[in-house]
Amino acid sequence: MGSLFRSEEMALCQLFLQSEAAYACVSELGELGLVQFRDLNPDVNAFQRKFVNEVRRCDEMERKLRYLEKEIKKDGIPMLDTGESPEAPQPREMIDLEATFEKLENELREVNQNAEALKRNFLELTELKHILRKTQVFFDEQEGGVNQTTESMTRALITDEARTAGASMGPVQLGYMEKSNEREDYLPCFVAGVILRERLPAFERMLWRACRGNVFLRQAMIETPLEDPTNGDQVHKSVFIIFFQGDQLKTRVKKICEGFRATLYPCPEAPADRREMAMGVMTRIEDLNTVLGQTQDHRHRVLVAAAKNLKNWFVKVRKIKAIYHTLNLFNLDVTQKCLIAECWVPLLDIETIQLALRRGTERSGSSVPPILNRMQTFENPPTYNRTNKFTKAFQALIDAYGVASYREMNPAPYTIITFPFLFAVMFGDLGHGAIMALFGLWMIRKEKGLAAQKTDNEIWNIFFGGRYIIFLMGVFSMYTGLIYNDIFSKSLNIFGSHWHLSYNKSTVMDNKFLQLSPKGDYEGAPYPFGMDPIWQVAGANKIIFHNAYKMKISIIFGVVHMIFGVVMSWHNHTYFRNRISLMYEFIPQLIFLLLLFFYMVLLMFIKWIKFAATNDKPYSEACAPSILITFIDMVLFNTPKPPPEKCETYMFFGQHFIQVLFVLVAVGCIPVMLLAKPLLIMQARKQANEEVQPIAGATSDAETGGVSNGGSHGGGGGHEEEEELSEIFIHQSIHTIEYVLGSVSHTASYLRLWALSLAHAQLAEVLWTMVLSIGLKQEGPVGGIVLTCVFAFWAILTVGILVLMEGLSAFLHTLRLHWVEFQSKFYKGQGYAFQPFSFDAIIENGSAAVEE
Repeated sequence: MGSLFRSEEMALCQLFLQSEAAYACVSELGELGLVQFRDLNPDVNAFQRKFVNEVRRCDEMERKLRYLEKEIKKDGIPMLDTGESPEAPQPREMIDLEATFEKLENELREVNQNAEALKRNFLELTELKHILRKTQVFFDEQEGGVNQTTESMTRALITDEARTAGASMGPVQLGYMEKSNEREDYLPCFVAGVILRERLPAFERMLWRACRGNVFLRQAMIETPLEDPTNGDQVHKSVFIIFFQGDQLKTRVKKICEGFRATLYPCPEAPADRREMAMGVMTRIEDLNTVLGQTQDHRHRVLVAAAKNLKNWFVKVRKIKAIYHTLNLFNLDVTQKCLIAECWVPLLDIETIQLALRRGTERSGSSVPPILNRMQTFENPPTYNRTNKFTKAFQALIDAYGVASYREMNPAPYTIITFPFLFAVMFGDLGHGAIMALFGLWMIRKEKGLAAQKTDNEIWNIFFGGRYIIFLMGVFSMYTGLIYNDIFSKSLNIFGSHWHLSYNKSTVMDNKFLQLSPKGDYEGAPYPFGMDPIWQVAGANKIIFHNAYKMKISIIFGVVHMIFGVVMSWHNHTYFRNRISLMYEFIPQLIFLLLLFFYMVLLMFIKWIKFAATNDKPYSEACAPSILITFIDMVLFNTPKPPPEKCETYMFFGQHFIQVLFVLVAVGCIPVMLLAKPLLIMQARKQANEEVQPIAGATSDAETGGVSNGGSHGGGGGHEEEEELSEIFIHQSIHTIEYVLGSVSHTASYLRLWALSLAHAQLAEVLWTMVLSIGLKQEGPVGGIVLTCVFAFWAILTVGILVLMEGLSAFLHTLRLHWVEFQSKFYKGQGYAFQPFSFDAIIENGSAAVEE
């Protein structure tokens, strides 16, 4: 078997690099992406490694780049992405990059601070402008109605001190009362400011309670929202003016304003002073607008220049960081001039890796060539399955169950066919399959552009990653839809129905409860491909016929799928030279499955071939036995019930004897699977103890079936330590019980193919009958409008329910059939994935891949 059907052969190598050439060589290996380094300093703290300072410098550069990226995204500036990956910079170039990033960050922070200060000044002047305008309205109202309003307003402005003295104030004009030397404390005054609109009700209540109603508040909303200079959010504020008397109330009012974060501004009492201040404020606002515009233009130019190189800078910094992080995994020799590394490499790519090391040495100018030595080890190597953009998604489905053990049979190539086919058996509909296939084909045709539009939408990434699976599932569903002759719950009469009406036509059309039999109603050969479209109009027996057909093909496909899984285990046993498992596990398992369940499948074909509606007894449809009852009688050794008159008890000669023999042989396979392997292991250990020789290798061969090809690695999970005999017996018992009972339950589990196919067809028919047919029955111009609306609703339900939801359900059921029913027959999935040092993977996954 080639590498398509098994993981790549791996080798553990030791790498010697001169210190001056190590950076360039690791850089070349990162571009190649075929080497997985091991950590030779597992007990050394991350902060005590040799290149920790360089890694910290890279972290600092990444922080600065993320800051620049945030500012660029805030302004909505597009970042140039050519799709090219620049080479890793030389170590001496780190200083230039650091200086560039430092300059950009400082310049941008200075610009932002200046812009924030200008915006804060602009906000204050804008608020002051609104205060001057709104308060002018207040004072104008006051001047126009002095006699009516001042008395009521000043009646409340009696301070606690005045109330204690028993004094009372007469009517006064707020803000315009002349100073009195005797009662200066009682002179009315005011403060003006702005406050967030949502805080205004609580602010009013607090003023009323704290000042005991001895204040007068007027407020007006600022119609246009103002920009918060701190975060750039739009906020709504209101202008307020508070009238009061006395220093005590003044202190209270200011403390309350401070607590509610209201901003107070000076507001002159004289109208002329207010007009003069307003003119000065407008002049300053115009000047600030000019300066702010220039500041924003300068900031924009800085960010545009940075956006052109940001992607390349990120790539360069992450490559440098990845190289130094990898160098921290190496060991230094005693002379401090040579770095030593250990790595897993694919055996077929050793020459390519040596060429990359040679290029790195030449780039660094070193005269000492690197040394790559292959080491002998009994460790289990990582599993590396080569994939391309087509097979990657199918391999991901297998790895989600568990990464294959080293050199174990890889189910992914077979899954490329079996997965979409079993999905299509449940999803078979020509119309729905076409929608799915077209969606997958669109993603395939546009894959370059869609891949370049990197997004964090997880659902879209799943769809795009499985575009080839979606396309194949759609194509296979179109095929099964043709077999079922089902398109949106209707049939295609391509070749013309081969069934004709042999009864009186008027009698058939007038009797709704008459069930037509297919006996004698077919002209010549059956329908050439798939179902005859006449079954679409069959009423009472349509679902009965479809159920019987789909139920049987589900069992047939299931048994064949499981047998194929058992045969795959033969490839594993022969490759790993596991003779005991081959003789006492594979052969009994295959015999057990063939003699019971494959025999049941043969009975289905015999029944289809031998019995027909057009035949006379004893081979008519009335004489056809039930396969399920026949199988139950076979397993329980029951005598079949007497058949109807002129019918035969058995389908072929010697059936009873063959069935008894098959059951006995199948039952006899169970103790072989249960006891043979543990007893042989126990015998081998006993002989080893009698001979008193270190033959642990032979015992291991008895347990695991020998060593892997090449002898350097234990393939298929070689045991470093011998298991206890009790554990071997327990594990073998569990394995045998699981297989025997699982053969029954797994066979029944494939009936989900029939169940979901039936549910999908019935849902499609319900949508057609209860939704689209309503629009098709309408006539006239109104009917066209109704049909358009109904069709849109039907299309939404079809795509949303039948394609997406039913498709997801069928996908999950197909996944379960592969993981449990198929892979459990041969696939252990106890390996660990090969994770090479690759710049492409690091850049794709971000800096998190470096830390891992």
